[in-house]
Amino acid sequence: MPSLVVVGHIALDFIRITNLPSKRTVGGTPTYAGLAARRMGCSVRVISKVGEDFPDEYVLWLSRKGLDLSSLVRVKGAKTTSFELSYENGNRNLRLLGLCEPIRPKDIPKDLKADAIHLGPIAQEIPDETLRLLSNLAPCLSLDPQGYLRCFDERGVVREALCFDQELLKHVKILKASSREAFLITGFKDPLKACLALWDMGPKTVIVTGGAKGTIVLEETKEAYMVPSWPSKVVDPTGAGDAFIGAFLAEYISGKDVRWCACVGASMASFVIEGYGPSMFGSKAEVYDRAERLLKGVKKVG
Repeated sequence: MPSLVVVGHIALDFIRITNLPSKRTVGGTPTYAGLAARRMGCSVRVISKVGEDFPDEYVLWLSRKGLDLSSLVRVKGAKTTSFELSYENGNRNLRLLGLCEPIRPKDIPKDLKADAIHLGPIAQEIPDETLRLLSNLAPCLSLDPQGYLRCFDERGVVREALCFDQELLKHVKILKASSREAFLITGFKDPLKACLALWDMGPKTVIVTGGAKGTIVLEETKEAYMVPSWPSKVVDPTGAGDAFIGAFLAEYISGKDVRWCACVGASMASFVIEGYGPSMFGSKAEVYDRAERLLKGVKKVG
C-alpha cells in the first residue's frame, strides 16, 4: 500500500455559512488531505500537535477513519489551532482563535518512512528547519503554502503576506497553490504564468487551482494542462484544496499520470464541497467515475 505522511496542525474550525447553522468541526490539512488520501487506498500517518482543548471524540473519529495518529502530540497547557471561517456571497473571512506549538525537527519520528510527505501549514506552524529535514526523508516532498501566506493581527484577523523564504521551494517536488496564493508568491495573476514562475523556483510539478474555473497542472516536462472542475452544488468550500492534494498524491505515489492525478484531485474536491465540514468524501469508485469524465475535458494550454 502506498504511504503518505501529512504534516501540519489539525485544527478546530468554527464555520459560519449564510442560511446554514454554525458548526464546530475538526479541520486542518491532516484532516482533509489525510482522509482524501485514505479514501483512495493510501496509508496515512499524521504528524501534528493539538492542545488540551482538543476533543477526544475527534481523535477517535479520525482514527476510526483510518488515519495513523501515533505522531499526534497533545501539548499540555496549549490551545489547539482554531479558526473562525465565515462565508458570505462566495467570500471567506478567516480569523485565528487559537494557535498551538510549531512542529519542530525534534517532533519528527526517527523511524519515519513514506513514499511522499505533504506539508500543509495553516498558521506558519512548520519552521524552515523542519521543511529542510523532511525533504531528506522521502522521495517526494509536497507543499501547500497557504499557511506561509498568512499573518495575523492582534484580533486574529488573517492578512495575506509573503511570510516565508522562497528559497525553500528548491526542496519541494510538488507544489499546490490556489490562484490567489500563486499570485502572492509570483506576482502573476495569470495562472499559467504563475505556474511557470513557480516551476522555475524549484518544484517540478506545479498545481494552481482556480475553483470553478478549473486547475492548471504543470508537469516536469513544463507542459501545462487545464483540468476542468466538476459542476458541484457548493455547500462548504472548506478543505477543498487539501482534499485535492490528498487524492492527487495517493494516485501520484501509485505511479499514475499527473493529468489523471489532477482529475482525481478535482473529483475528490467536488465531493467535499458538497458537504458541511469533512463529511462528504466520495468512495474510490465514485471519485474515479467523476475523474474519468473530467479527463475527457483536459486540454493542453500555453
